Amino acid sequence: MRFGQSAWWGQGGFDARGAREAERVRREFWHKARRVVAGLPFAEDLLAAYYCAFDHATPMPVKASLVGALAYFVLPFDAMPDVFPLLGFTDDAAVLLTALRMVGAHMRPEHRDAARAALARIKAGGR
Repeated sequence: MRFGQSAWWGQGGFDARGAREAERVRREFWHKARRVVAGLPFAEDLLAAYYCAFDHATPMPVKASLVGALAYFVLPFDAMPDVFPLLGFTDDAAVLLTALRMVGAHMRPEHRDAARAALARIKAGGR
């Protein structure tokens, strides 16, 4: 399964601002993930949310919710700066888990499998 190789918001779902946010998440997610995700207790959920958000089969409202949560993870401005050990990612986890509760039924086994594989590559020092 291929996740997000082309722009999915051009099918009448996102407005221009949403499209820019989704593109920023796509650009910056893996850079930050490689730096911090291996130490996060919610790492697999975070990666599965990414794969679900950029899966062409995921409904547009679900994508919008997940991209919003992922943008909160990627963007440097949030309620609790990520530089604080342990506490810095608690707000990111809360936002992500809230989004996952709202759209969890759309998280498919392929998203979880891709997340586990990506997490294993990150922990092994690969891409």
